[in-house]
Amino acid sequence: MSHPEQHRGRWRPRPDRPALVALLLGLAGVVYRLVLTLYTVPVSNSDEATFGLAALHIGQGRERPVFLYGQHYMGMLESYLAAPLVAVAGPSWPVLRLPMLALYAVFLYLIHRLTRRICTPWFATVVVGLLALGGERVVRDQLTVVGGRPEVKPAVLLMLLITVGLAAGTVRRRRLAVALFGLLVGLAAWSDWLILPYLAVAGLALVWALRRELLGWSGLLLVAGVVVGIAPMIVDNLRAGPGEDSLSVFREVSTKAGPQPPWSERISGGLLQGIPLAHGLCPVDGCGRWQQWFGLLYPLLLVAGAVLAVLAYRRAAGEPRGDRVGPVVQLALVAGAALTLLSYVRSPLAATSPLDNARYLSVLQLSLPAVLWPLWVLALTWWRGTTSVLGRLAGALATAVLVALTVTMLVITVLFASTGTAASRTEERAVRELAAALRADGPHEVYGDYWTCNRLIFNTDETVICGVLDGDLSPGQNRYLAYWRQVGRAERPGYVVEVDSPMDRRLRRLLAGRDDATPVREVGGYRVYHPDTPVRPWR
Repeated sequence: MSHPEQHRGRWRPRPDRPALVALLLGLAGVVYRLVLTLYTVPVSNSDEATFGLAALHIGQGRERPVFLYGQHYMGMLESYLAAPLVAVAGPSWPVLRLPMLALYAVFLYLIHRLTRRICTPWFATVVVGLLALGGERVVRDQLTVVGGRPEVKPAVLLMLLITVGLAAGTVRRRRLAVALFGLLVGLAAWSDWLILPYLAVAGLALVWALRRELLGWSGLLLVAGVVVGIAPMIVDNLRAGPGEDSLSVFREVSTKAGPQPPWSERISGGLLQGIPLAHGLCPVDGCGRWQQWFGLLYPLLLVAGAVLAVLAYRRAAGEPRGDRVGPVVQLALVAGAALTLLSYVRSPLAATSPLDNARYLSVLQLSLPAVLWPLWVLALTWWRGTTSVLGRLAGALATAVLVALTVTMLVITVLFASTGTAASRTEERAVRELAAALRADGPHEVYGDYWTCNRLIFNTDETVICGVLDGDLSPGQNRYLAYWRQVGRAERPGYVVEVDSPMDRRLRRLLAGRDDATPVREVGGYRVYHPDTPVRPWR
């Protein structure tokens, strides 16, 4: 929000104090992430490299992928965003991640705008300040190109802002705004299905705001926008063979047979590890007991947020729709978080692998304004001293919670920036040393494990091609089969394995007695074998 200022006969916007503070905090968050991006922190991996290789192929006009190679349900919007930059500057991790940094900046701007509209200016500033912080788990979800989350969060926020504007009557071209809403729904659904709970509640908020208006041209434009946004997914699935459509593949992946932990363990993993990790309250290797408190408090804050929204809506009964849209959006954010959390704890991974899978809760950042709003309201009662003794005690407790949340997030951010980045930079130097050595001296067709191959290919701009093997030297997860075929045709492929890994030990056993015919060198923690004849035990 800004105030007009007359200057030399013209009216210019002048940001107010909360907006200026929010701007400074947001810039600090962007600059912090820019430095991390330039140093490739967090560390790259082969999943991200797959998106990078797709961006390279798109920029060269070789491919037009709809879904991630080898994963027929994850949309490729991030690769398309990075493709022009990769085409101009060549493959590099900072170039690949720059669009994610831009999306983060857009996310901060939109969540500030939305929070000001539905809450208060200074509270919006606090939300921006918290989101400017970030330990490794948080910035990894925001900066690495691994699909879905960086782009769907701004999409949902813009959809909710459109809803607020339509309800308040501040949007002039209403039909165009509704069409844009539909387009964002389609793009987000194509990009990442994890955002579906938020798309559902945002859609309900739009229905509330427009009601009968959607029965005419606005409704048709909404549907048209959705169809256009999700068109790549529709066309690809119509061409897919039996069992290869997105829904079948996703169902197979999500329902693989395995141990089914009890609900208590899944809820515990989701609340005590997933929620604190997703909000930047813990280091990436897990939450200590003193950091788990926010996970226990989170369901209570959702309930409190829902109650406040309902009460605010009832107090505004009979008022114009624009005065009631704030509580509706707050309720939508609460419902989106609750549905996302429920979906997460239904998965056995919430119990068996909570640290690796906490990334699926990163979209909960969307609901931070609605979750923290009850604490802010209580804290104001303490600052103003306008309630009973009990109310002041509750306000003091709420203030302490907000302070504890801020301090914890700040501590985790500082710890990561001061100590956690060193390990990432060391690993990046090792893999780049390996890439430089193979690019210069060969071999240029090699076998390696999953976490080596695509990262090696991206780091060498496809000068070195790698086929994925499992630890027992059987064919592994080769996302882009053209690479596997090329290495399979090589007369004398090499083998790149981590020193003393299972693949290294297995390979040495197979090469026993052939030392003179198998040159071996160590580079950056890897052994590069180049036997005179291929070792392909799966044939």
